[in-house]
Amino acid sequence: MDESYSWFASFAQTWGLVIFFVGFMGVLAYVFWPSNKKGFDEAAQIPLEEDDSREHDS
Repeated sequence: MDESYSWFASFAQTWGLVIFFVGFMGVLAYVFWPSNKKGFDEAAQIPLEEDDSREHDS
């Protein structure tokens, strides 16, 4: 049992690192892709927009 556990632990550590690194690079590529800039800029302005719902509640 000890041999199979150490093999599985080694496999999980090695390939887990590779999978998380590739996923991280994918997220970075998505965030910094030039065509996504407009959407991120629009989303960044949402908290600064006026909230008209308070006028309708009173």
